[in-house]
Amino acid sequence: MGAIVVQAFITLDGVVQAGGGPGEDDDGGFPHSGWATDHDTAHGDTELGDLVAEWESRTAALLLGRRTYEIFARSWGVWDEDAAGFQGELTRRYNRVPKYVASRTRPTLGWTSSQLLGADLPAAVRDVRERTDGEVRVWGSTQLVRTLAAHDLVDEYRLAVYPLVLGTGKKLFADGFPVSRFALAETRGLRSGVVVSSYRRADG
Repeated sequence: MGAIVVQAFITLDGVVQAGGGPGEDDDGGFPHSGWATDHDTAHGDTELGDLVAEWESRTAALLLGRRTYEIFARSWGVWDEDAAGFQGELTRRYNRVPKYVASRTRPTLGWTSSQLLGADLPAAVRDVRERTDGEVRVWGSTQLVRTLAAHDLVDEYRLAVYPLVLGTGKKLFADGFPVSRFALAETRGLRSGVVVSSYRRADG
């Protein structure tokens, strides 16, 4: 059986929106697109990239909401698999693993090995976890994460917390998020000031 692992780059005030760059997610007129990339560049951070590469070596499937799927499909889904380094390595992996998409609509799933989950999302995710050998990776997808949490389907949160307060933007744990109990499994401070922590399902 696999594990549902939510990964996120997140600010001190809980924002996860559009850390990668402009145009990633402009909902609500979000004015800080690229905040994570900008911070990494300013601090010459390669530690986090190396860490993410190690995480992604365990990815056996992707579980994404529609918006995040579309963002990934127009980046990882079209980038050159022969690119040097991490970009090429991750592009190859993402192209080959199954992609499971949660959506109330019927989006066009043009990225290879993609499939739309059915209306009974909790049952579909349990089935995916049961038949996956490895980590089922969730990036972004805040509404999906909330649904997973409501049905006790998150096995681990893996968070890279940036020393930034943005004051606006989509939050991973917004008001009304389901009560959840996790245990700190590991934590590590990076030279850039980012703190990476993993929280795994707590017993009892």
